[in-house]
Amino acid sequence: MSKTKTTKKAAAPKATKSAKAPKAAPAKKADATKPAAKKAKATNGEAKAKKVSAIDAAAQVLAGAKEPMNAKQMIEAMAAKGLWTSPGGKTPHATLYSAILREINEKGKDARFKKTERGRFAANA
Repeated sequence: MSKTKTTKKAAAPKATKSAKAPKAAPAKKADATKPAAKKAKATNGEAKAKKVSAIDAAAQVLAGAKEPMNAKQMIEAMAAKGLWTSPGGKTPHATLYSAILREINEKGKDARFKKTERGRFAANA
């Protein structure tokens, strides 16, 4: 009895999905009425008022404040003055606090805000 070595054949590598080329979008026909409609809206004589961001409104509130405020107080004052209202977020004060700290860290002495104590900010004069 002779012993022979039996070797297992290596399994063929699995085929991978080849990346399909994205399909080209069908050519759109030029619609002559759409650009004219856009121009008519833009040139009707009324300019839309640009919305004020939360951080810009906070800068306005702090500029008129006599003492430092925390983020919740700023949010309430901004809503009372009609400068900015939350679009429905759960923690607009946390977002504002973060944005103010980010501006202070990035701009340093040129920032619109200064931190007076923990959680309180004043306008940087």
